[in-house]
Amino acid sequence: MTIALLLAATLAVVCVVVVALPFLREPDPESDALGELDDGERRHLELLEARDRALSALRDLEFEHRTGTVSDEDYRAQVGTLRRDVATALQALASEHQEGPPPDARN
Repeated sequence: MTIALLLAATLAVVCVVVVALPFLREPDPESDALGELDDGERRHLELLEARDRALSALRDLEFEHRTGTVSDEDYRAQVGTLRRDVATALQALASEHQEGPPPDARN
C-alpha cells in the first residue's frame, strides 16, 4: 500500500511538472528592439493623435454642457472651434489615405 501511494504521489508530481514546464520557461523573443518610424508613419501617427485629441475635447465639452457645468454661451463659443479641429484632422487623414495605404496596411 505504501509503495502504491509513493508511486501515485511521484506520478502526480511528474504530471504537474510536465504540464507546468511550458509556462515556466522564458520565451525567446525574436528581438526586443523597437524600430524607428519613418516620416510617413510618424505623420500618420501625429494625425491620429490630433484626431483623438480633438474628438476627446469635443466629447468632454458636450458632456459638460449636458451636465450643466458649461453654460450655453460658453458652449456656443467653444463648439465651433472644436468641430473645425475635428474636421481638419479627419480631412488630413482622408487625404493621406487617398495618397496611399496607411503604414500598418503595407505589411
